[in-house]
Amino acid sequence: MGSDNEIQLAVKALKIGGKIRDLRQQYKYTLQDLAAKTGFSKPFLSQIENDHVVPPIATLLKLARALKVGLAYFFQDQTSDEKISITRSWERVRVERRPHHAKGEVDYIYESLEMRKASKHMEPFLVEFRPMPADQMAFVSHEGEEFLYLLEGRVEFRSVDRIDVLEAGDSIYFDSDISHGFRCLGELPAKAVAVVLMPS
Repeated sequence: MGSDNEIQLAVKALKIGGKIRDLRQQYKYTLQDLAAKTGFSKPFLSQIENDHVVPPIATLLKLARALKVGLAYFFQDQTSDEKISITRSWERVRVERRPHHAKGEVDYIYESLEMRKASKHMEPFLVEFRPMPADQMAFVSHEGEEFLYLLEGRVEFRSVDRIDVLEAGDSIYFDSDISHGFRCLGELPAKAVAVVLMPS
């Protein structure tokens, strides 16, 4: 994984924090307003806006919904509503967690697989899970449904009442409003294609 500085540069290049701040100000929301709409704390939102925190997918989904945009807004300078959108492999931007993540933070790398279409209901990602002990797993929930197809490695999926192990070639589809978490089993990272469906 890259250094703190490299990761910070990647996040700042995307200008995710600034885009969130601009949208919040456009709607005349205070940090407290946005906190109430998303359930996140004011300090956490401030850290995101200042690019001190790398927001995981579930966080961005909630922010996008509260600010009435699609996730594409955070990954691309320009969006369009063309009927067909192609994203080339070299156009994708990796979003990484810091090497020294705190307990409870989601530790994965993700790349948006579609960065132009503004009004879409599905959000596709390439996700890389790093090995992690069970006691450091983070659990998230958000509106919608989620599909994950494991390309390589082994991943453990946990929800409130079950634990399942996915092998390469396995897939899982679930309601993402249940509290859920993934962790990589084994020494090498696991890679998956994930698609999040957001309600209209």
